[in-house]
Amino acid sequence: MSQMRGKRKVFVGVVVSDKMDKTVVVAVDRLVRHPLYKKVVRRTSKFYAHDEHNECRVGDIVEIMETRPLSKLKRWRVVRIVQRAKVPLPVAREEVAEETEEQLLEEVLATETGTPEQPEQELQEPERDQTSNEQEGEPEGQS
Repeated sequence: MSQMRGKRKVFVGVVVSDKMDKTVVVAVDRLVRHPLYKKVVRRTSKFYAHDEHNECRVGDIVEIMETRPLSKLKRWRVVRIVQRAKVPLPVAREEVAEETEEQLLEEVLATETGTPEQPEQELQEPERDQTSNEQEGEPEGQS
């Protein structure tokens, strides 16, 4: 009754996409020594994995196992979620987008209101200095 299966490959990687139904894309990094330069290089492979209950989110660290072909590209299944993402990536992207929009608005408003004022102030300040010098200089020149 006990049926022996062959050894199945098991990898641990990071979920980079969960937009499909019951499928996630997992990026697995590995270190390889370059054949000529002997430097250690990071190689990334992407695997399509079956996620039956749609539990995985972007940024999760998951363990995937080799399985029979489930579709054209899908030959892996999610065994377990090793670690949940601390901050869901889409939320982080939205926050960054909001911050950049706010910064752009502030910069645009500052340049719109600040550009005419700043040259006027710069022009007014030297004029005041010149007028004060002229006023001081006139009495000295007259006496």
